[in-house]
Amino acid sequence: MSSLPLNPGIQYDAERRIWALVTEQSMYAFGVTEENFLLHLHWGGRLHAFSDLSAATLPPERSSLDPALTSSAEEYPPFGGLRYGELAAMVTFADGTRDLDLRFHTVEMGERNGLPTLTVLLQDAIYPLEVRLYYSLDVDNDLIIRSTSFSNTGLDLIALERAFSAMWHLPCQFAPRTLTTLAGQWLSEDQIQQRPLVAGTELIESRTGSTGAIHAPWFAISSSDHEYPGETYFGTLAWSGNWAIRIRTTIFSATAITGGIHDHDFRWELPANAVFETPEFVAGFVQKGMNAARHRLHRYAREHVLPQSHVHMPRPVLYNSWEATSFDVNEPGQRALAERAASLGVELFVVDDGWFQGRNDDHAGLGDWFHDTHKFPNGLTPLITSVHTLGMQFGIWIEPEMVNPDSELYRTHPDWIYHFPRRPRSESRNQLVLNIGREDVQHYLFETLNTLLAEHAIDFVKWDMNRPIAEPGWPEAQQKDHEARELWVRHTRGVYQLMDKLRAAHPHVSIEACSGGGSRADLGVLKRADQIWASDNTNPEARLFIQEGFSLFLPARTMGAWITDNRSRNTIPFSFSSHVAMLGALGIGGNLLHWTNEEMQEIAHWISVYKKIRHLVQDGQQSWLLSPHTHQGNLTAVQFTALDGKEAVVFAFRRQNVFQGHLPHLRLQQLDPTSRYSIRSYPYKDRETSTTLSGAALQQRGLEIALTHTPYDSTILHLHALQRDE
Repeated sequence: MSSLPLNPGIQYDAERRIWALVTEQSMYAFGVTEENFLLHLHWGGRLHAFSDLSAATLPPERSSLDPALTSSAEEYPPFGGLRYGELAAMVTFADGTRDLDLRFHTVEMGERNGLPTLTVLLQDAIYPLEVRLYYSLDVDNDLIIRSTSFSNTGLDLIALERAFSAMWHLPCQFAPRTLTTLAGQWLSEDQIQQRPLVAGTELIESRTGSTGAIHAPWFAISSSDHEYPGETYFGTLAWSGNWAIRIRTTIFSATAITGGIHDHDFRWELPANAVFETPEFVAGFVQKGMNAARHRLHRYAREHVLPQSHVHMPRPVLYNSWEATSFDVNEPGQRALAERAASLGVELFVVDDGWFQGRNDDHAGLGDWFHDTHKFPNGLTPLITSVHTLGMQFGIWIEPEMVNPDSELYRTHPDWIYHFPRRPRSESRNQLVLNIGREDVQHYLFETLNTLLAEHAIDFVKWDMNRPIAEPGWPEAQQKDHEARELWVRHTRGVYQLMDKLRAAHPHVSIEACSGGGSRADLGVLKRADQIWASDNTNPEARLFIQEGFSLFLPARTMGAWITDNRSRNTIPFSFSSHVAMLGALGIGGNLLHWTNEEMQEIAHWISVYKKIRHLVQDGQQSWLLSPHTHQGNLTAVQFTALDGKEAVVFAFRRQNVFQGHLPHLRLQQLDPTSRYSIRSYPYKDRETSTTLSGAALQQRGLEIALTHTPYDSTILHLHALQRDE
């Protein structure tokens, strides 16, 4: 058995108790020691056979200060025994014992979310606690999806103090590596950060109650040495609440990555027969750099994460009324905007904040999800009918997790928010956070929003969350001797449950996730939402940086991107702004009533172009050829390629050209070298250009990009493989 070739799938060497998770281009392996500890053996390129792996054994101790359990690469190390490295789990048993001793028991083969899954059962050596490690395998995308569950099989309470989803081990490598993460704040989300991976611990996290903008739940670790060009390990958490990813490297270059629900202010009480399951941690290994990692996560999201009822439909070109009207929403004004939007070729018209009862500014109305009778004396239906008559879908903005003190909901249920009875209730943006963990709050929100969607022909919902959780108290839970620190998890699960119920009741409605911009962007929310608002910053130059970071772990079809009036006081032309917005799910957000006829005609042109290429943008393989973060010439280039390599579109941007330099040829990727490609441009007003080159020439010599010396010039090039006789 040990000498037989390892084919893709989950393989087992019974003689040495070793499992191999084999994908098309990578392999992950672990085994069981004589002491029944589960040890990691390999993660990287595919090996030929089990005989290429050593048996699982504890390493020798260097000294009493370097215990074997600390030096070993345990798959899921708990707090307990002689362990002083990174830990995946911590518990407190009913008798006060805080030491956890997990040993291998059995394995099962099965399926989770349509993927083959190996389940490893670990048991505490004495106490009635079972821990299941789930390993799902996405063979085609070279990904492993891990999660963990904790089961109390006894009668006494067990408290979870840390319950991470997984630990990942990288092979020791003395050649340098680079850690890439995404950091930011409001208006500057997903900024690419790179630094050498050295001895110590890196922590990326969110403690706000949502995914957060300070860090994105994603990492990549790449070889910085010519000996291992392109080798990249990467991963992302599918969770929209508090989370943490810890990356610990020893002086001997052993790197371990743990991550999952943040243990900050976390505790979960596990009574008899109860089970707690962690969110998924998705990770992979590639040998062709960051674009290869990007391709795999994008395909995985489309194939296994996004709501499948909508994923095969093109994301519509939308118009959002916020920048035009702010809170000054009424039926005549929205009708006027809808007529202008329809004339551009817009397919979805979205009424943003300001449509509901008492909502004249951000001081009132949140929680009262019914139309304002002064703004819409005849209800929403006449406007919705008008929008549909114009050939567009209708969408609406909501913020279900929030409440204004000046609202009927708060006056009726002041106890429904997070608070401590003897502490102030801190407002942010004049609002408080509803306790979504409460079943009565969930019931109210579902009934209210279900009525809104049932009584109106709404096609799209923008789901916002504009402040973090504060004063995380749950007085009723504390009075019942229930652990109130569960609220961080219960809030996120409550949001998921509410979204799931609404989608089940209204499967035709699509959802956009938003949180003060891009503070809720992750694979967890994408199981319920069709797209994500990446940032409130719509300046096209800033958006290039934000959108590159977003693209490292989420596909373009999920990224809302708008053409707006925020164009650096009109110094950036509409063409540049349009091309940047066309890198995702295209939207319009400016005040159409103030746009000139010439501007309207130009935007209509770019919308028409987008519809010709959006199948490539939304579902093709996205490669950033020139990054705005690194290129000295202020150049950026992005390529979207059909999976068969027969069609592609290339966007090229030049922000400034202070030295009047010439552009290098742009080398493309993922084309068929033996095919000849027609290359067509889509300028506005000027004549379209067309040329023909082979795939080999485009990839080896490169493509000449015709950008002027004018600041903020950009172009789109559409490539089609010609038939052999053309």
